[in-house]
Order: sequence, then structure tokens, then C-alpha cells
Amino acid sequence: MVLLSPSIRGLRRLLAVCEQYARSHGLKYNVLKTKMMVFKSGRGPTNVPPVYLDEVQVERVKGFRYLGHMLTEGLLDDDDIERERRALAVRCNMLARRFARCSDEVKVTLFRAYCLCFYTCQLWSRFTRRAMNKIRVQYNDAYRILMKLPRNCSASTMFAEAEVPDFFAIIRSRVASFWSRLRTSDNSILRELSGYLDNPISKYWISVHRERNRK
Repeated sequence: MVLLSPSIRGLRRLLAVCEQYARSHGLKYNVLKTKMMVFKSGRGPTNVPPVYLDEVQVERVKGFRYLGHMLTEGLLDDDDIERERRALAVRCNMLARRFARCSDEVKVTLFRAYCLCFYTCQLWSRFTRRAMNKIRVQYNDAYRILMKLPRNCSASTMFAEAEVPDFFAIIRSRVASFWSRLRTSDNSILRELSGYLDNPISKYWISVHRERNRK
């Protein structure tokens, strides 16, 4: 359950509604698992008043994992990109260790099944170049390790020969699919957001296509 409010006062009112509902339905919130995060605007607030749930102060955190996606108070995606990079490294090492003697066809099939899913990558829009470059290199090296290719071989060539999408092709595909679902959603708010082309995700999507076309 997520509560969003533009002010602490509003958040307190929302929590009061939750408390009243819980009492009337015989429920109890786990305050120890309840966290609060303040998304900073500009320099951000210097003094944030406490928020209470069932008379217990809610812990304020700088980052939180929600539905598998890492959220941070600065709305940067570096932590989530690093999470996915590490997960990719684990999957790659598992494939290379267990299926080293398989044919190239089997390895390509396994790579497609386990290494092409960058979870929530369609939401990455604010990140450092270093963070994105690390996961791109990890993806390229994962394929080289699995297929036992030299480290200095061309990434574009090896993916083209195997008919496997490169890193940026996966990002473009995920964002396009995400945007399509938003535009056809039954939720009027999501449809309205999808039509707002000045948002960070849309800007990043366009920049990826432009950068790829230059190459």
C-alpha cells in the first residue's frame, strides 16, 4: 500500500483514514514495516516533521524497494540499475557454469530466456552515464562469457550474428511496450500522463532513438 501526498499535513490525514478503517475492520498495521520517504524538489526541505501510525513514529528512509524497483528520495535510477546489473551477473554466471558444454544454439536460447529481461528498465530516466554504461558492459560480457568469445570481439557483430537484441534495443522495446499499455489503459489518469510528451521517460526514449540513429 502506498500513500502519496504533497505535504506532511496531507500525509497525516491519509494515515488517519487508514487508522480509522483498520480499527473498524479489526485490522492492525505493521508499523515496523511502514516507511516514509520524502521526494526532494530542488534542495529539498531542511526540516521534515515526524509522521505517526498508531502512535508510533514512522521511520524515514532515503531509499526503498517497492515491487522490486528501487526508489530513492532524489528520484535517481542508479541504485535500481545496479540492482539489475548484479542480478544479471548472477544469472550469467549460473548459465556459464551449468551449461558450459551445451551447443551454441542451446546457449543462445538460454541467454534469451534469462538475460534479456531488465526488470522495470522502462522506468529508468534519471541516471548517471557511468551506471548505464556498467550494465551495458555487463550485458555484453555476459554473452561473451556464455559463448566463450574473446573479450575484445565486436558486441554489435556477435549479437547480429546470433539474432539477439543488443542492450539499447531491449531498452527501446521495453519503453515502447510500456508506453503502448499506458495509452490504451482503461485508467484515464494513465492515458493523460502518456499524452504528456515533456515527461522524463518520454524524453529519454526519444534520446535513445536519436543516439542510435546517429550511429
